Amino acid sequence: MDNEGTHGARGTRGAQPPDGRPAGSVPHPAGPPPARPPGPPPMAPPVFAPAVPAPSAEPSTAKPPGHHRPAGTGAPTADWLNAPRPDSDPGVWRYAYVPRPAERSSRPSLVGPAATLVLWLLLWLLLAQRNIPYVFKPIEIITGPEWWAFGSLRAGAPPLVEISTTLYYQALVVLLGFWAARIGNWAGLFHHYAGERLGRARAVATVMAAALALWLYFSQRVPLVGLLYSIIPQGVQQGGGNKYLAVLISWILYAVAAALIIWPFARVGEWSKELVPLLPTRLRSLLGRGAPAPERPRTAPTQTGPAPAEWPELRAAGRTDAAEALTAAVRTGRMNDVDCVRLRHAWAVARTRADRLESFAETVLRKGPTAYLHPSGDRDLPLRTAPHDPLTGQVRIGDCADDPRNPYPRRGSGMALEPASLGTSLLAVGPPGSGKTAAVVRPVIESLAIRALTGQAAVLAVGGAGAQLGPDDAYDVVVRIGDPASAHDFDLYGGTTDPDEAAATLAEGLAGDLPGLDSRRAGTVLGQLLGPYRTVHGRFPGVPELRELLEGSVTALTALRQALEAGGEHTMLRELDARARQAGGAGDPAAVLADRIAVLDRPAFAGFFSTGEDARPFSLRSLEQHPLRVRIDLPERAHAEASHVLARLVLAQFNAITAARSDRSLFVCLVLDDATHTVTAETVRGIRRLRSVNAGAVLALRTLDDVPEALHTALLGSVGCNMAFAGVSTWDGKRFAEVWGKEWVEVREVAQHGVFADQPLTRALHALRKLATGKAVTTDAVTVRQVERERWSASGLAYEVAAGHAVISLTTVDGRHAPPLLMKLGA
Repeated sequence: MDNEGTHGARGTRGAQPPDGRPAGSVPHPAGPPPARPPGPPPMAPPVFAPAVPAPSAEPSTAKPPGHHRPAGTGAPTADWLNAPRPDSDPGVWRYAYVPRPAERSSRPSLVGPAATLVLWLLLWLLLAQRNIPYVFKPIEIITGPEWWAFGSLRAGAPPLVEISTTLYYQALVVLLGFWAARIGNWAGLFHHYAGERLGRARAVATVMAAALALWLYFSQRVPLVGLLYSIIPQGVQQGGGNKYLAVLISWILYAVAAALIIWPFARVGEWSKELVPLLPTRLRSLLGRGAPAPERPRTAPTQTGPAPAEWPELRAAGRTDAAEALTAAVRTGRMNDVDCVRLRHAWAVARTRADRLESFAETVLRKGPTAYLHPSGDRDLPLRTAPHDPLTGQVRIGDCADDPRNPYPRRGSGMALEPASLGTSLLAVGPPGSGKTAAVVRPVIESLAIRALTGQAAVLAVGGAGAQLGPDDAYDVVVRIGDPASAHDFDLYGGTTDPDEAAATLAEGLAGDLPGLDSRRAGTVLGQLLGPYRTVHGRFPGVPELRELLEGSVTALTALRQALEAGGEHTMLRELDARARQAGGAGDPAAVLADRIAVLDRPAFAGFFSTGEDARPFSLRSLEQHPLRVRIDLPERAHAEASHVLARLVLAQFNAITAARSDRSLFVCLVLDDATHTVTAETVRGIRRLRSVNAGAVLALRTLDDVPEALHTALLGSVGCNMAFAGVSTWDGKRFAEVWGKEWVEVREVAQHGVFADQPLTRALHALRKLATGKAVTTDAVTVRQVERERWSASGLAYEVAAGHAVISLTTVDGRHAPPLLMKLGA
């Protein structure tokens, strides 16, 4: 990615590697890049499958840049780049994500609120008529018994006593009203019918309540002004004899009382937030509120800060010219989503070193959207079969089903996979035709290929010939094992020069699935042969030569020994002598290894695994430093056993190479479309280590029985993401149920008990009811308790998951996890 776009266009297939090229290097183009027409390079819009709208979430107006948009609606890339992507739980499609509104409870009953309202009015009437004894006793004690007679005020009582009594009576009515509202759950009823507009409804209700309180105040129903007049001296009220001043003081008292009444209603109703924006602009300016805040959209959360399409990170670093150039390119549609993410990543890399900042700005000004291109020269995939969001690295694989088993906030949301989840590895199990390849494997490969075009990932896809893993133009290297037209061979030794490392990985591929054979002993045998052979010939043996050495050919071993003696290689002679002593002994794995290597020594593979001068090997070691897109086609139909050997070898080499690489900035992922007879005890341990080296693996299986039974628990425990498709057997469902564990649920049990009456009349009525209904008189006993149950049972996974659905659980590399969710495949 530091080549500033100097690499040519695609042309790796069919190119012969130049002599002297180091092992593991990226294959170079066969010739110069094809000439482009003047102007911006063409961008083929990616093709998406039709999106299925979420059943419960509100529709979003934002669209990915690959969708068709009518003229005049703005640049699709700018809209896509500016779309909000809020942080959410693992697996949520974050592009323009809108959290689902809180679940509304069932409609509350009106009987309770109505009954408490009637009770409050009745108590109010009784208080007004003074028919409740001893209620006014406290105010009688406070004001003095001499002003009371038979529970009522005497004639000629002072005004202060009358005002205090009235306030006491009104306070009792208000307190009884609060008590009735609490008992009758008036607030819950109000919240239910207000719904999402609770703030506006509360503001309107408090305005009406304030108007009622003011009416009571002006009509002298509430003696607040009389209380104020009783407190303020008469001389102040009369204004010192000035009638105009007296009127002013009277109005001030009324205003103070009105403000004291309105202020609590305004605070509770939040008038400044809900009602002030509705006032005219001039009146708002007088109130000091300024322009109204823009209305929050209902489709997506608001996004603070400058728009990403304006490239604020470049402006903040003082590279305004480069930011303006990229902003213009985004607005005019000359940049697609991959270009934006690629340049953002290039800027992030340039910021790590001060001397690269000026070079970045100069390259962007000179080349614009074509700066820092992928070595292939591609700016997008030729075809997309699923919605992708390159900014977050997500690919949408379906929607969370609106099912009671799923948590309410997740129902209807999009389900997506991303590097943070793939870094813990994914195991997908489902019968043929359940949608593993079309709905999961290929979208994941496309997502990683797009991320490779931005310089952030490398992907290795392995499947059978014709597995529909994408067109050849979507890859940088395509290895068709057994096809004479293939431009590349496969390196059995993984590009290493260490005999012991090569022997370990090759032994895992040849005999790792044999339960009675220790792969370490097999590696020792291979090391005793590979080391001497490389010392003599400067390369590892091809398949025919290795088969002869394993079978103990006297001619091959004698020639090897003579060459070592002539060269004075005493260390390697000891290795060869040790092999000669162990040959033919009990438990010698050489014969088994010879039989396994014989499946690769077929006429269809003649010259394909050669290591000589005319070899064209592709080594997985190229994935260490280069954002490559590689596909390996295995001959599953004609050579099933050879395909299994090669798949195990690829997985073993991938584990070894990713664990030993020093630069772990690239996310490297292996996608096995069919991992049958591929998983071994050693590869399971390697998969467990992938998350710590910024790598991951996606393994697709038809059934868990394709893996040795002893490895079921270890495999399911090693991967962080599990996926069970419709049609799995109960045996597979049992394993997934054990992995996903149990949860506490509330169980409501209803038991019916017969009612036995003691009185003759009651027994007669029960007999008559039984004669009319045909059922005995019973009473219900309801028991609610917390029990621990499986999240998904084996029978539920086998028989309750509909076709086109799957159950998926996700875990991220930082430890976040999502419970198993039922999802509908396809976006």
